Amino acid sequence: MPEGHTLHRLARLHTEYFAGGPVRVSSPQGRFADHVVVDGRYFDHATAVGKHLFHHYEGGLAVHVHLGLYGFFDTHLVPEGQDPPAPVGQVRMRVGAIADGGPAHWVDLRGPTRCEVIAEAEVGDVRDRLGPDPLDPDAEPERAWARISRSARPVGALLMDQKILAGVGNVYRAEVLFRHGIDPFRPGSELDRAQLDAVWDDLVALMEIGVQAGAIHTIRPEHDHGDVPRRGADRPRNYVYQRDGWECRVCGDEVRQQAMEARTLYWCPTCQPGLRGR
Repeated sequence: MPEGHTLHRLARLHTEYFAGGPVRVSSPQGRFADHVVVDGRYFDHATAVGKHLFHHYEGGLAVHVHLGLYGFFDTHLVPEGQDPPAPVGQVRMRVGAIADGGPAHWVDLRGPTRCEVIAEAEVGDVRDRLGPDPLDPDAEPERAWARISRSARPVGALLMDQKILAGVGNVYRAEVLFRHGIDPFRPGSELDRAQLDAVWDDLVALMEIGVQAGAIHTIRPEHDHGDVPRRGADRPRNYVYQRDGWECRVCGDEVRQQAMEARTLYWCPTCQPGLRGR
């Protein structure tokens, strides 16, 4: 599932592509029937919170997108005077700038969990259901720490709970806990505020790198040995995520994996000492 940096990057790009002008909105697949309500309207801007993306339109309407496990956007830059390419496959929503000279961007959304038109007021309702987002400059991390510090659940599960912390997924969870030497099985109530503040500050920095680079990068230069990631040379290198059975980059111990609340957890038992997998 795409993590929060992906949605924030999309929000910035879509604002750049479409803001300040009318757009064409269609549903080639036919499953986004509400698209007719926003077709031809002015696109004001796009925002993101956690793993949710919003396209904001004139007249108090927004399109709410949650990519889920399989959703993604394709982008086309169409030369001036040419039509966009014909949709290929199951395109739930197509958005295109109505060009006023020059090339125009078009984006195709495929496979989302949610794609719906909502009232602008409902955007706030979605935000209110989520925890603070490290990529939101106005976020209040105290809300997350108040819940974590009272919880007996393992911190590895708490960081993945979108009601507690918005936008953190499996990769950032594994990597930030490794970077701070925190045992993922440790109850949230056993962490002190200095540790929690350090995790938050690191997530803010790492996820902004993800927005800028379009990919997750978590390894400090001194630990990057130039190896090929398990999922291919074009994928970012990690400390522990999907490196189970491999040597830890820092200590050489074997990276472990174990299910935690139906998601696969990765950690190094030497660099993150404490309770081992139960």
